[in-house]
Amino acid sequence: MARLNKRDPADRHEVLHCESIACPVCGRTTRAAYHNDRRLMFLTGSVQYILKVRWCRNTACSAYRQPLRPEVEGALALPHSEYGLDILALIGALRYGHHRSVPEIYAHLRERTIEISARTVTLLMHRYEELLALRLMDASQLHAKLRVRGHVMLAIDGLQPDLGHEVLWVLRDVLSGEVLLARALLGSGEDQLVLLLQEVMQALGDTLPILGVISDGQRSIRNAVQQVLPGVPHQLYQCHFLRETARPIFEAERHAKVTLKKNLRGIRKIERSLEARQDRHASVLTSYCLAVRSALTDDGRPPLVASGLRLQGRITGIEASLSRVIDAQKGGSRSQTVS
Repeated sequence: MARLNKRDPADRHEVLHCESIACPVCGRTTRAAYHNDRRLMFLTGSVQYILKVRWCRNTACSAYRQPLRPEVEGALALPHSEYGLDILALIGALRYGHHRSVPEIYAHLRERTIEISARTVTLLMHRYEELLALRLMDASQLHAKLRVRGHVMLAIDGLQPDLGHEVLWVLRDVLSGEVLLARALLGSGEDQLVLLLQEVMQALGDTLPILGVISDGQRSIRNAVQQVLPGVPHQLYQCHFLRETARPIFEAERHAKVTLKKNLRGIRKIERSLEARQDRHASVLTSYCLAVRSALTDDGRPPLVASGLRLQGRITGIEASLSRVIDAQKGGSRSQTVS
């Protein structure tokens, strides 16, 4: 679809030159051919680049009249993309690190004054997945790191940011932390997981045996491991057992947290009443309101961190601090009265 609005002017302009002027094939000096304009959007703003393109004039060379673009261009953005690699990395982090949906990522980028569409966010997210798969499947670097121990303890898990969307399956070595394979699949069927396990085994070869597997209790995973790795010990994640064991305590703790939050309502009214005041006491009270608001929004990760107990501890600390301030003021008032 054609652009309906005019772009704002770029924040700055730069000229990019080729670092090497020699032809990579024949070694002869290349000549300046033409220049291209390319505009890229980064987190820090937009840049208008002028790319000085060179080519080889040796008619006997296989690279004759083949454009040689500035080397640094590849470190700025992907080919045919208008957005820098920093925006691409941010989209990947928001998607798989913070479980944000495409509309949420789009809204986040728009808040940072980045001109982008929701469709482009989806396309960049797919490019991120492709780059991740290529980076993680670098066999030479992977084998060099895994040969230190001589075997692999395989962990397999799937991440689905939104219900009904693709599942990002990650297979990694528990001992070294190296990711062996990352692949986005439309489903979580046994047949698809069998292909992933077979691909990992083929990449590892005979020199790096898989001594054990760890995963959650999903039936398709268990069946796929049993089919591809018969006889290999398969252990389930301990965090799932801890979560199920702590579920009754977690429910009681969650109910206590809801009750505690009800007693802390009205912070916003206090903040509004302090907006028009500029005295020292108003500044102190505003800081206490911010501390209470921060405590209300800071959740834990059960079962290892109880958010209700954390909230109780922080509110208790704030209450103790207020008590000390009040006692200090009362003490000062008494001393002034006696004098």
